[in-house]
Amino acid sequence: MRFIRTALTLVTIFAAVSSAPMQAAAQPSDEEISEAYIYLLGRLLITRQQQLDFKEGFKWNELVHRKPGAVDWPNPNLDVAYSEAWIAVDETSCTIVTVPSIDDRYYTVQFLNGWGETLANINERVFPGRAYGDFAVCLRGSKVNLPADALRIDLPVKSARVLSRVALGSDQPKAEALQHQFKLRATGDPRIPEVPTTPIFDLEHLPGVEAFEAATTALGSEPDLSVGLESQSKAALEIAAAIKDPNERERVDAVIKQNAFPEIAKAGLTIGHGVIQNGWARPGVVGEYGLDYTARTLVNNGGIWANIKPEVLYYRGGKDADGDDLSGDHVYKMTFPKDELPTRFAKYFWSVIAVDNVRFRVLPNPLDRFLLNDQTHPEYGNDGSLTLYFASEKPLGAPDGNWLPIPRGQKFRLTFRFYGPLDGVSNGTWWPPALVKVAR
Repeated sequence: MRFIRTALTLVTIFAAVSSAPMQAAAQPSDEEISEAYIYLLGRLLITRQQQLDFKEGFKWNELVHRKPGAVDWPNPNLDVAYSEAWIAVDETSCTIVTVPSIDDRYYTVQFLNGWGETLANINERVFPGRAYGDFAVCLRGSKVNLPADALRIDLPVKSARVLSRVALGSDQPKAEALQHQFKLRATGDPRIPEVPTTPIFDLEHLPGVEAFEAATTALGSEPDLSVGLESQSKAALEIAAAIKDPNERERVDAVIKQNAFPEIAKAGLTIGHGVIQNGWARPGVVGEYGLDYTARTLVNNGGIWANIKPEVLYYRGGKDADGDDLSGDHVYKMTFPKDELPTRFAKYFWSVIAVDNVRFRVLPNPLDRFLLNDQTHPEYGNDGSLTLYFASEKPLGAPDGNWLPIPRGQKFRLTFRFYGPLDGVSNGTWWPPALVKVAR
């Protein structure tokens, strides 16, 4: 009888528990939604570009050699000839990268994962004893028979974005000839990854709640290797499940537009956790982001495929010396004293380009001049200083090679690059001079 009474008691308790209403999952706060959105957007910007690449005709493990200036990305580097690819490797196959012998000219072959994080570079700085020849890019831990003369490089992922860059310098035909000597080939028959299907959006119209509809696909196809960001990934997936409820979907969409978008705009001023001085923003991290997923998303949006700081350092200028936005309705100049010329801070080369404030593309002008650098042959002042000008028409007395045309009425920003950063650019103690507004 005692057994029967005990059993009946358990049945009663179980029935009571079963009939009690289930506790609803905690509703994510507005802040959690914004953080998860900014985190997820960084991945979606990469899957967006990957889909565009393969729609254009990319094939796995095959290089596409671009004509100089022919890439359609935010903030393109117009100093180099680009070649691009997506490579696939697995437990049975590596990708052989053939690098030609290059003397007295900057080059690198960069590998990035599906979050825009730089995994490796091939150049004489990374491999001083082996600057050219065949390099075998393999999945870490794979056992693959390789050519005896191939130097192995292990990656932690089965697919990667590849960019080779060859500096144009003063001999563009030579640079293009070298560019076409870079080659890829698979050693076997790797399993080809499926290209994730996620929203292909315009950069001037970022996705709203539909971003979370793609979270499972985006995050499931490329785990984030950054230790410490697991909670952001988990939150994005939980929100993706929650928006199946129409009311929650509407709320999440409103939070994205009212909170996340302004947060992105605010963080964009300093490129995440960077620093502004003289109207120029210097990123705290670039190419390798650690826990700063906000900077990663901002760079993927405004300058996709950025390399690491030892290769190149970027400064972004969006304000003049008075703190006003840059506009083609005004004339600006910036002057480098003779002991702080751009060449002092770059082992290889420097340049500055102007782009629009929305799509971050170079600005059209009658001269088809899209940057200033040593190849535009800027002239120096009698005191050894260098003054650069930005205006719709060449200012009186300005040397032609010192002037970058800006369309009248156009809001714009500048990107200053230092390849092989040195001195104050390398250690973060120097900023470009302020842009001073001058009378026409």
